[in-house]
Amino acid sequence: MKNNFKFLAISGASLIILGLLLSDSSWSGILWIVGVALIALSTHTKESLKGFSFTLWIVTAVVLTLQFPTPFIGYGDVKFKILIIPLLQLIMFGMGSTMQISDFQEVLKSPKAVALGVFFQFSIMPLVGWSLTKVFDFPSEISAGIILVGCMPCGLASNVMSYLAKANVALSLTLTSIATIIAPILTPVLMKNLAGQLIEIDLIAMIWEISKLILIPIVLGVIYNRVIGNRWAWFQEQLPLISMISIGLIIIIITANGRDALISVGPLLVIACFMHNIIGFILGYWGGKLTRLPEKDCRTIAIEVGLQNAGLASGLAMAMGKVATVGLPAAIFGPVMNINGSSLANYWKNK
Repeated sequence: MKNNFKFLAISGASLIILGLLLSDSSWSGILWIVGVALIALSTHTKESLKGFSFTLWIVTAVVLTLQFPTPFIGYGDVKFKILIIPLLQLIMFGMGSTMQISDFQEVLKSPKAVALGVFFQFSIMPLVGWSLTKVFDFPSEISAGIILVGCMPCGLASNVMSYLAKANVALSLTLTSIATIIAPILTPVLMKNLAGQLIEIDLIAMIWEISKLILIPIVLGVIYNRVIGNRWAWFQEQLPLISMISIGLIIIIITANGRDALISVGPLLVIACFMHNIIGFILGYWGGKLTRLPEKDCRTIAIEVGLQNAGLASGLAMAMGKVATVGLPAAIFGPVMNINGSSLANYWKNK
C-alpha cells in the first residue's frame, strides 16, 4: 500500500512538472489532468490523506473542464447551467434531512460561543472580501462575486472538518444550522451595502432567491426526515455522497461557462480566494482566543468562518444571470477552501 502511494504520487507529480515544461498547451493540459488524477488516486492508499481525495478529484475535473470546456457547457440546445439551482436545492434538502433539535441545543450550553461564532461569520468574511476587492483590480462583477462568497453562511464541509480537527462538533452543527437559516436576511443586506456599487442588488428579490435555495429545501428535508426518513434509510445514507457529487458538478459547470473570464484573471483570483480563506481561518481562531473561548471552540469558529457555502454563492450568481462572472470566485473558492481546510484539520488532528 505504501509503495502504491509513492508510485502514484511520484508519477502524478512528474507528469505535472513535464506538462509545465512543454510548450504545447494542449499536451500540457492532458498531462496535468492525468497527473492530478494520479495524485488523487494516491490519497486513497493512505489513510491520513483520504480527507484530500474529494478536493483533488474536483481539481482534476476543473483542469479537465478548462482544457475541454465544450462538453460541460451543454448538449444541443440544453445548457447545463440550468442544473445549478436544482443541484443546490438537492444539497440543502440533504442538509435539512439531517437536522435535529439537538443541533440547536448548544445555544443553551454555550451561548457566548454561538453568539460570537455567528457574529464572526457574518462580519469577518464579508469585510475581508470587500477589502480584497480594493487590493485587486478585478472587473466589477468578479469583485462582487468575491464579496458574495464572503457573505455566505458556513460551508457544508465544516462539520466534517471540525470532527477531523478534534474541535467542538456540537458547536459546529449549531453554527452551521443558525447561519444557514438567517442567511436569507443577512446575506442580501450585506451584499446591498458592500457590493451595491459594483452590481445592481435587488434586496427583496435576493431574499426570495435565497429562501428558495435554502429555506424551502431545508423545510422539505426536515419534513421528509420526520415522515419518511426511517423507511428509506438507504437514501438517507447516500445523501452525503449525492451532496458531494452535486457540489462537484456545480463547480464544473461554472468553470466551463466562465472559462474565458477565469483564464484572464485566473492566477490573481486564485491568490485572492486563498487569502480570503486563510485570513478567515486566522481571524476566526484569534477572535475566539481574544474572547477567551476554549481551544476546541476556537478551532470550531475558525473552521466555520473560513469555510463558506460556495455552492450557495454559485446558485445566487445563476439566479442573477451572472454565473460566468459573479459565480467564478465561488468556483475557485470551493476547491481552495477544501484544500486549506483539510490541511488545517489534519494539522490540528495530529497536534
